[in-house]
Amino acid sequence: MTDEKVLIGVIGGSGLYHLDNLTLVKHVNPKTPWGFPSSPIAICALPSGKQVAFLARHGVGHTIHPSTVPSRANISALKSLGVRAVLAFSAVGSLREEISPGSFVLPTQIIDRTKGVRPASFFEDTSIVAHASFGDPFSNKFVTWLENRVKKALDAEGRDVKLFTEKCIVCMEGPQFSTRAESLMYRQWGGDLINMSALPEAKLAREAELSYALVATSTDYDAWRPDEGTVTAAEVFKTLTQNANTSRRVAATILDDIHEAFAADGGDMLEEVGRMKLSIMPRSVEQNVEDRRKLAYVLPEYFSGDQ
Repeated sequence: MTDEKVLIGVIGGSGLYHLDNLTLVKHVNPKTPWGFPSSPIAICALPSGKQVAFLARHGVGHTIHPSTVPSRANISALKSLGVRAVLAFSAVGSLREEISPGSFVLPTQIIDRTKGVRPASFFEDTSIVAHASFGDPFSNKFVTWLENRVKKALDAEGRDVKLFTEKCIVCMEGPQFSTRAESLMYRQWGGDLINMSALPEAKLAREAELSYALVATSTDYDAWRPDEGTVTAAEVFKTLTQNANTSRRVAATILDDIHEAFAADGGDMLEEVGRMKLSIMPRSVEQNVEDRRKLAYVLPEYFSGDQ
């Protein structure tokens, strides 16, 4: 841990390995009960002096597969630094004609197509049971607050970058891309986007009582278009760099405002705080003290009494 407290954590996805217009203060690499995060976390100062934490989801040099991202370590490490809100970025495939490559999206729903190989809860392999509410997988107030600000930042780009909201993202296992049949099925289910990273990241942020929003950047049309070839990594890379550059500029524009929005204790933006209180099953003599101490790392609000 570090004594330095930061309120905002940024998780960068494919192509987004650093942020612009920030001054590096230091790197920290907290050892959590779930191991080390994907990469050392960069504590950076905004021009205003406010600090944010940046973490590369796939590691330095993109060395971590989607299915093996240490999401529990990532989220718990950010929480240990004092982070209250996570702004995550991810490259996605589009399942809708109007969401063309280069578009930005703030999704509000998720369909889980992972295969159970990713640890999806801090309570797994413990003697303590919790059932977090996940009907709205992204933090609604945070997402709504972001809409106008992201739109304004994109308009300032001087290019016709579209922003879509109220969309559903499918999170699949990978590392292979979808078959055509799967891609068509996801469209029938109501999916608008597809990626390999939204889960369990969003679930863990909810358990950690962190506000979480995803900025999804479209790189391709997946495999559903009948008259085109299926998506390839080469096709994705064509758009990835441009999307990452735009994402950095968007982040640089809005991070100060995000910090201000989450600065006041008890503010309206802290919608996730307190949610786990009634999600954790009542304490019994069967609960292991060591498990409670482990969970105190990410939820000191409920378990620090055993320290």
